[in-house]
Amino acid sequence: METQQQSRPRKPGDHLRHWRQQRRLSQLDLALDAEISTRHLSFIETGRASASRDMLLRLAERLEIPLRERNHLLLAAGFAPLYPERGLDDPAMASVRMAIEALLKAHAPFPALAIDRHWRMVMANDAVTPLLASVAPHLLNGPVNALRVSLHPEGLAPRILNLGEWRHHLLERLKHQIAETGDPTLSDLLVELTAYPAPVLDAGPVSADGAIAVPLRLQSDTGVLSFLSTTMVFGTPRDVTLSELAVETFLPADAATAGALRRLIPA
Repeated sequence: METQQQSRPRKPGDHLRHWRQQRRLSQLDLALDAEISTRHLSFIETGRASASRDMLLRLAERLEIPLRERNHLLLAAGFAPLYPERGLDDPAMASVRMAIEALLKAHAPFPALAIDRHWRMVMANDAVTPLLASVAPHLLNGPVNALRVSLHPEGLAPRILNLGEWRHHLLERLKHQIAETGDPTLSDLLVELTAYPAPVLDAGPVSADGAIAVPLRLQSDTGVLSFLSTTMVFGTPRDVTLSELAVETFLPADAATAGALRRLIPA
């Protein structure tokens, strides 16, 4: 958190310039999209003109700035934050928590978990636990980081048969997330993960068998389990916590995996 505080711009114009450059937009591009003059945008970025709250929110929307950072933009300009940030244990989030729990339970006997913005597991269904049986205890103490558990040499990595392509898939997702959010905690996580041992013969981004999606092929006590993963996020969130939650689901990629999971986690 301290690193993030130090790296965040102090003035509203600096915030906007940072995110405009992050999105690789010129002042002209953003001005046209926001329907304002390039001159006015330039004045806002340099501090020669003060933007109204509505103008800041319009620019933030065009730049697709994360809700957490929109609040910091408003604070930098002297306005109150717009988007609340409530934990999942907050009474106001009860309906959200119930929805996620119902979704995870409905996905059983196939694995599904909910993660926060830093890939920490906040909820999971019963099908996840057996898959983590061989993971070192220190990786499961405290907040469990799904990426660390997947790629750490004492995590699932030794059991992932296509570790090269799965590792590439996860790291590319993380790089994309860093580009979208500018989150230094995720940047630190990327440095950590890339330092883990990688397969000598890396399969790369393209599956050798011509599959249309990258599977997760996991060696288990019952044989090889093959999964296809999907990610779900909440549409049009108005809460910071909700905007940063994602539900990761793993579907069986073949009949053998589906049968093995049904025997492992009976309904």
